[in-house]
Amino acid sequence: MPLLAAAAVTAVLAGCTASPASPATSTPVAGGTLVYATGDAEPTCLDPHVGGNYPQALVATQYLESLVSRDSTGKIIPWLATSWTTSADGLSWDFTLKNGVTFTDGTPFDAAAVAANVAHVQNPSTASSTGYLALAKVTSVTAPDAHTAHFTLSQPDSALLESLSMPWVAMESPTALKRSQADNCASPVGTGPFTVTAWNRQQSITLTRNDAYNSPPADAAHQGPAYLQSIEWRFLPDSASRYAALQAGTVDVIDNVQPDTIVQAQKSSDLSYLSAPRPGASDRIELNSSIAPFDDANVREAFIRSADVNDAVTSLFFGTATRSYSALSSIEPLGYSEPGIFGYDQAAAATLLDKAGWTDRNTDGYRVKNGQVLELKFPVSTNQSIPAEQSLFEQLQATSKQAGFKVDLEPLDLSSWYGALGSNSYNLVSAPYTKVGPDVLRTLFDSASTKPAPSGYFANHAQVTNPTLDDLLTRASQSSDATERASLYTQAQKIVLEGFYILPLYDQQNGYLQRSVVKGLRAMPTVSTPTLYDTWLQK
Repeated sequence: MPLLAAAAVTAVLAGCTASPASPATSTPVAGGTLVYATGDAEPTCLDPHVGGNYPQALVATQYLESLVSRDSTGKIIPWLATSWTTSADGLSWDFTLKNGVTFTDGTPFDAAAVAANVAHVQNPSTASSTGYLALAKVTSVTAPDAHTAHFTLSQPDSALLESLSMPWVAMESPTALKRSQADNCASPVGTGPFTVTAWNRQQSITLTRNDAYNSPPADAAHQGPAYLQSIEWRFLPDSASRYAALQAGTVDVIDNVQPDTIVQAQKSSDLSYLSAPRPGASDRIELNSSIAPFDDANVREAFIRSADVNDAVTSLFFGTATRSYSALSSIEPLGYSEPGIFGYDQAAAATLLDKAGWTDRNTDGYRVKNGQVLELKFPVSTNQSIPAEQSLFEQLQATSKQAGFKVDLEPLDLSSWYGALGSNSYNLVSAPYTKVGPDVLRTLFDSASTKPAPSGYFANHAQVTNPTLDDLLTRASQSSDATERASLYTQAQKIVLEGFYILPLYDQQNGYLQRSVVKGLRAMPTVSTPTLYDTWLQK
């Protein structure tokens, strides 16, 4: 459940870097420690198989690797697997694995290791969510020989390669996986360019170069070990403190950058911004259709009509975000937008609420029906939403009040926020979800996703249960015909949008502000996490 962080910067500002970062101006220099300060929540487990959220992916990208990756055009490219084939019926896949790769504990990377990793993700005791859902159609992995991993599927899966590119199903040492979960959470063992050597909780993680590293993805800028000797991965939740540390030179890279900070940074010759919108879903508010009052489509539409999103985005994001009218990120080619149904219209909202029977108002101006106030619970994860987004929620609270909605914003820490979702104690929620490709729609809106994964988390927060939608998403996930998939996904998105199950906001914000001494930083074209393998520090 890579849910952490807020909406995406899709407009690249003048003077800021768009992707990848500016090319090195001289020969790369080996050595040095890069200090990275993150504003995302500190993971409770450094193994992204467990749970599977975005903060785990951010740091795990430095020490774990996947079978495949993507290039900047979206094409799947080799990584730990050098090639792959699938059967005519789509029910089996064979992956040829890279030779000579070893986990940092000395365990060989081979087909048995792949099988062990899939089993680990699928084991209910691992409490996986994102990886578990991504591999839901895989029934077994066998090893015909040491360098061939044979996947058997219950149904064709057109998204399998996209799923296997993600950090939440990255490869870990099967020897290390036999340890207790606590031990593995503290120090996962991968094949990556860095190793976890220390975790000072609530402060930092120390990552040290793997001098034996030899397995970069096909689009890496160099071969062999990383340039950096080490990385200090700091947790600095306060956005102003992160930016101040960057300006002072005590940190080299920061994430979760506030919109006004991006604008300010463009005035500095010592700073540049790497914009990296995430794939998968747009950042959106989901309306819980399983309970009153949003079990009534008229009330859902009324809320959406009463929310002045455009004004809030304009006033709070300073041109760094573009309003979305889609369930999918703007970088997903199969995204479908329908701006006309998300227009701000208080008169239409009033008419819809009257039609739904919310005709009375109390002395505070809120709508009332049968003695019940039109009240909405909106738990907000303070670990997920940057301050600008929390301010946007407050503006939507104010505009929806004009229609008669009483929106109760409830700032919560991450654990409490998950608890509110798990107990169905919400009417509105903003829960960004990162997954490569349009199959994220099946994760978010298929009725099966109203049932919790082994972690206890379910992804269909709008709690949509629509057999027609389920059928479209199932057929799209099984189709290998590009034209058919596009048509099916468009039809599915129309049902979600026209059913007023979500209020799209913008892309999931993702970007990295760096000092000029940092060279070679890039965002992975998979889930837009930073990779520090090609990065070096200019003396």
